[in-house]
Amino acid sequence: MAASHRETILGNTVRKARQQTTRVAASELAAFVISARQHDPLTAWKLIEKPFAQGIELQDAKEPVVDGDVTYPAGSTIIPLAQPKMGLIRALLERTHYPDNAWTHPADGGPVSPSDAATDTFAEFMGCEVRPLGHGFTGRVEKMWKIEPAIGTRSGRSVLGYLFDGRLNDSFAAANAFLHQGIELLRYDEAVTHGEIALPPGAFRATVGCEDAIDTVAQETGVPFYPMAEEPHAACHAVLPLRVGLYQRYWTGNIDEGWTRLLLERFGFPYSTLKDDAVRKGVLRESLDVLVIPHDDILDLITGTEKWLKDEHVPPEYRSGIGDEGVEATQAFVKGGGTLVLLNRACELAFENLGIRVENLLKDVPATQFLCPGSTLRARIDTRHPLAYGMPAEALLFCWDSPVFRIAPSPFNERVEVVASYPDSDLLQSGWLIGEEKIAGRPAMLSVRSGDGRVILYGFRPQHRAQTHGTFKLHFNALLGRAEVNAR
Repeated sequence: MAASHRETILGNTVRKARQQTTRVAASELAAFVISARQHDPLTAWKLIEKPFAQGIELQDAKEPVVDGDVTYPAGSTIIPLAQPKMGLIRALLERTHYPDNAWTHPADGGPVSPSDAATDTFAEFMGCEVRPLGHGFTGRVEKMWKIEPAIGTRSGRSVLGYLFDGRLNDSFAAANAFLHQGIELLRYDEAVTHGEIALPPGAFRATVGCEDAIDTVAQETGVPFYPMAEEPHAACHAVLPLRVGLYQRYWTGNIDEGWTRLLLERFGFPYSTLKDDAVRKGVLRESLDVLVIPHDDILDLITGTEKWLKDEHVPPEYRSGIGDEGVEATQAFVKGGGTLVLLNRACELAFENLGIRVENLLKDVPATQFLCPGSTLRARIDTRHPLAYGMPAEALLFCWDSPVFRIAPSPFNERVEVVASYPDSDLLQSGWLIGEEKIAGRPAMLSVRSGDGRVILYGFRPQHRAQTHGTFKLHFNALLGRAEVNAR
């Protein structure tokens, strides 16, 4: 078919490309800029790499770019819209609002959720600063012909140690590489400085005598290492590797588990896979420090009775779910000092079965009153909390069928720590949100002490499809252990 109509197909392709390119002249937008000033520059580099790999033209700002009263530094990346893939550029980078109209929200019924997420704005997922530019922006730019890989360096030698930045996702890959080699690591609970560079709480410190390993890790991860000239007067702790278990349902599997596994492997976190029998045996604490349960429906998680299989006969040997024995084993794991990480709807396990005094505000709330089908929502982050080390004070959370927490009054409320919460208004960044008032000001992430352990509740998807780089650190911080040391 294509061979028979080759000229027609090629001609139509050229016409569509020209139409996309010329449409920009009638638009207020001329381009997008990925600023050289980023909270996590290495993640921004990964964002830049994605459109370039798809044949989209990028430009390098050789001098500051000025758009109205806003100036972006030299080294920023410009992505002009006047090119054939203009639509793809806008989908990846531009703030989007899912249509709320007669087609998606008919008057005679509830809202119709999209078949997938309500937004795919990658820049927001990745926590990167991207801004639109008008046609009047100024500054000399040159076309980028290739993307140079990010290569970290060790800028000198020290007799004290080497700092590296906890704001970089890739610093966790570096930390895991060092721990795997038995290299001592410290982490600061207070801000430290290196010359003019200020590092917030969560900065790592590698010991002296491992310079060759540092140089190798710097090249592999892109992380820069700063030689220490003096001993910081800041509290710190030793970083310990933890025994992490990832629950995997046998029957039909769990897509979110697969994505979580991919993320852990990419950043060098060692883990073991646990299936139903391993959870039910009730000796989790002997082999694990952290148990991660990915996003899952509570019915599937415990009974293995998938809704779409309810009318089918499934032989017992193919049924999955941790059962009542698994729930009891999970309780014993936490009471015995383990950390239970519950992602998104897996939090229902805690609401219903673990006895902690936290409730889901959205339980049984119909879609006519609340709906958030895969959207980015603004949140406030307590960056002083160890689970939030390296995060910015404000971040975007990816929420999809997510719980929102209410801390029930009790004599034990001091056991509940709020790591992230929603602002009082204007929550939606991109996607679709109905019923903002129901979650405004409410907690989105909690750490709850129970017995000698704790339960970490994520009311969002911090590792969604291994794409939400902007919230990876909220997950990674839960997977590193600590041992107290004296202030240095």
